[in-house]
Amino acid sequence: MGNIDPKSFISGMAAIGAGLAAIGCLGGGIGTGNAAGKAVEGVSRQPEASGKIISTMVIGAAFSEATSIYALLVALLLIFSK
Repeated sequence: MGNIDPKSFISGMAAIGAGLAAIGCLGGGIGTGNAAGKAVEGVSRQPEASGKIISTMVIGAAFSEATSIYALLVALLLIFSK
């Protein structure tokens, strides 16, 4: 239990890091869901402002999903950069 192959250790740590980075993808889903829910509430309260509400929601969802894409990119880089 003292001799660990350095390549195997690095591969294992990269896999663990990729799994942790993939958790960041959850944030985008949660953020987009919250934004959509609040937009629906806003439109139901003020239907005349639906254009502004929806456009603001789409911009917010794009930023939220961008963080998920970055997390996915980091996970893929960790997996395939051996």
